[in-house]
Amino acid sequence: MLPEPITKLIIAEDEAEDAEQIISVLRNSGIALRPQRVATEEELAACLELFTPDLVLANPACRDVSLETIARALDATGKDVALLALTDRLTDDTVASILVHESVRGIALRNRHDQLQAVVRRELEALNTRRNVRKLEAALRESERRCDSLLDSSRDPIAYIHEGTHVRANNAYLEMFGFGSFEDVEGLTILDLVAPQHTADFKDLLKRLARGEKPPPKLDLAAKRGDGSIFDAVMEFSPATYEGEPCQQIVFRLPAADTATEEELRRLKTEDPLTGLYNRAHFLELVDEAVARAIAGASDQAVLLLEPDNYRAVLNTVGLAGADDVLRQLAETIKQRLRESDRAGRIGDHSFGILLTNHAQAEVQQIAETLRSSVEATIIEAGDNSTSLTVSIGGSLLGEKNAKSQVLLSLADDALRAASGQGGNRIDIHDPGAADKAEQAREQQWLDLLDAALEQDGFVLYYQPIVSLQGDGGEFFEVLVRLQGPTEEVMPSHFLPIAERNNRMLAIDRWVIAHAIEALARGVGKPEPTTLFVKLSTLTLHDETLADWVDEKLAATGVKASQLVFEVPESKVMTCLKQAHDFVERWRKSGGGFELEQFGSGLNSFQTLKHIDADYLKLDRALTTDLAHHSENELKVRELCSQAHAAGKRTVVEWIEEASSMPTLFSAGVHFAQGNFLAAPVPEMRYVT
Repeated sequence: MLPEPITKLIIAEDEAEDAEQIISVLRNSGIALRPQRVATEEELAACLELFTPDLVLANPACRDVSLETIARALDATGKDVALLALTDRLTDDTVASILVHESVRGIALRNRHDQLQAVVRRELEALNTRRNVRKLEAALRESERRCDSLLDSSRDPIAYIHEGTHVRANNAYLEMFGFGSFEDVEGLTILDLVAPQHTADFKDLLKRLARGEKPPPKLDLAAKRGDGSIFDAVMEFSPATYEGEPCQQIVFRLPAADTATEEELRRLKTEDPLTGLYNRAHFLELVDEAVARAIAGASDQAVLLLEPDNYRAVLNTVGLAGADDVLRQLAETIKQRLRESDRAGRIGDHSFGILLTNHAQAEVQQIAETLRSSVEATIIEAGDNSTSLTVSIGGSLLGEKNAKSQVLLSLADDALRAASGQGGNRIDIHDPGAADKAEQAREQQWLDLLDAALEQDGFVLYYQPIVSLQGDGGEFFEVLVRLQGPTEEVMPSHFLPIAERNNRMLAIDRWVIAHAIEALARGVGKPEPTTLFVKLSTLTLHDETLADWVDEKLAATGVKASQLVFEVPESKVMTCLKQAHDFVERWRKSGGGFELEQFGSGLNSFQTLKHIDADYLKLDRALTTDLAHHSENELKVRELCSQAHAAGKRTVVEWIEEASSMPTLFSAGVHFAQGNFLAAPVPEMRYVT
């Protein structure tokens, strides 16, 4: 029996005790959870950076994060996430105020455990169904496309016959009999294509096939083209189905084949003869493939549609004879501005489609602007005339929510009409994951600040003491980074999510590590060693050169590797287990330490230690907040500490904000404690004893 899939859950609740109660109710019903609690907008943003949830339970009465904010944040992820409101009781006003948000899919009652469990299970089933439907739709489109592609690309003339009538024929078959399209043959029976001298025998064969008799492997006969000409052919039969109906597949063999002609036909099937770009049919197949990749989790894809502005006026200038030159040069400009991985096609008389892959949102906008400005700057020679063009470009980013070909192309077309309707020579890119375009400008401002900080040492390190509760010698600090803003220092929760989305974390991590080593170097020779705990991003774990780079920095300064402990959240380690394992093994061989943060948030966190040999376990703060008033959490902490001791691991508890938790931590055997109650972070290493 397959295990219950783990549901990634976010609970928006002010009180950890209330969230723990909901988690317990759901777990007792057999729902496997990986939960996270948030109580503020900042915590929500940080949590969404860690992982994409399957389900969000939100209390509309939360003080510091509203239901509307949560819905907007989930929409911005571009992912299909189930959002349920969690309330104590229902009134008309309550229902109306909650369900006015389109993203809220239902309401769960906190104190009716049976209803809560039923609503959550129903929503998870609906979410799973939606995801499966998208996968099946993509698989069906892919299967149909591949079948049609294989059929149409076959050199052999192939047709499917049901009750003597054509239901499908490939291009080679149509060409053999002189038909321009399948519509020309759709109303004909196969008998109409058999020469008169063989009609009677072939009619008998069809009757035998209708009775279920086995067809002959081959049949030599004379066939008749649409113009009445006769040619010799060999027919091969095999049973098949088409659109669920039983039929016969018939393959015609000719004595000889014109290879050069077949190659040319194959090229023309995918290429537009005028522009050299892909034709409409093949470009739409490429869009289907991109949609399938998006459903499978791929990102950074987009579709652009491009049209010349005032095309009729252009034709009046160059004439019909020059129209082809205009389109050819426009196509050439498009080809010159795209990467090798991008694809372009002519999808209408003067319309072009562009499929972009591996381009972030900012790059899509930049590519569109490059195309627009390049066309505007080009002088087009059309026959004896010269002219210039402007174009309108509309597009849509491709994400899981709009992962349907028709929806994607419709969104791109709407954007194209919007750009054209505003006077042309414009760009309009639809982003399904961002309702507010101003957010893009805001993010770019942050990126400019981050890039400037990396170039000009615009970050500041803070150090928060980590106090040993078991008498360990030496001093221990966690390294925290701040950004020097225009007017004040900026907390990491504001800029690190943006840095991670835009591939700046590797550079920031290296900056922090380098400056942390410099700080340790200033204390070389002290009688008591200083140990720094430094956070790493997931991206940095993928950097195979990091450990060697750190070793070089340590050797140059005389700092020991044992004075550095790198830390990564348990949930993030699980997303790149192999890379994390390889990095930890390499770093520990150098003598360095490793810590798993937010430990205990998974269903069986100690299973992770079979893959990641961590030295320190920093317990999940949801388990350690206000321990004196949460007996369930206290039991969990004691259990985790007991298992950690048995495994030879040291435990760390952070966010100690009150004295009442300290006796519990001592008695539970916690090794280290950290929090503002003990000492707040400061820009210098000032230890407390």
